[in-house]
Amino acid sequence: MRTWKQWMSLALLAALCANAAPAWADNPRFEVTPFGGYRIGGQFDVEDEQGFDLSSADLEDDVSWGVDLALYRDPRGFYELLYSRQETQFDAAGSELDGVDITTEYFHFGGTLIFDYEPWLQPYLSLTLGLTRFDAEDFGSEWKFSGSLGLGWRLPVNDNLAVLVGVRGYGTVIESDTEFLCQTGNGQGTCLVRSDGDILFQGEATMGVAFRF
Repeated sequence: MRTWKQWMSLALLAALCANAAPAWADNPRFEVTPFGGYRIGGQFDVEDEQGFDLSSADLEDDVSWGVDLALYRDPRGFYELLYSRQETQFDAAGSELDGVDITTEYFHFGGTLIFDYEPWLQPYLSLTLGLTRFDAEDFGSEWKFSGSLGLGWRLPVNDNLAVLVGVRGYGTVIESDTEFLCQTGNGQGTCLVRSDGDILFQGEATMGVAFRF
């Protein structure tokens, strides 16, 4: 037969266990968010065959996908590692680049703030910095510095699961008077060129599912 001290100990243990789940939910540690999306934008200047005049080569709008890994600083903010990828083609009428496959990847580090609004609807703001990798068929690959700004809404399903809907803008710095993604093996040396040191912009609409741990 249990003594009153044993019953008190069991009651105390049960109370601690009952409070453990809300405490963990209020203080999440990690989050993994796979997402899918649709990315638009991205325009380059392209040399002609003689290497003089510049024409336009656009990245075709297409689907994208990625994953966001988060380490919570507190319940309303976290540090994040962002990866986003799009596989598409060049739209460059009259150029050898037309129809060439290109993959654009973003490797970023940054942070997100989550704002109080409604228990079932939480706006967020994300800022990241990192690198963009361009990998074009027969043109090799290049790395460029880039940043992004994202915003959207989190729709919590429970303490450990939320649906995310948002948009993100990317800006990649292209140095002035530079050539990159140069074609090899055709004897013509065709390259993508940015002559004014502009920024290549892309926009992305995404939907994902966040898993908290």
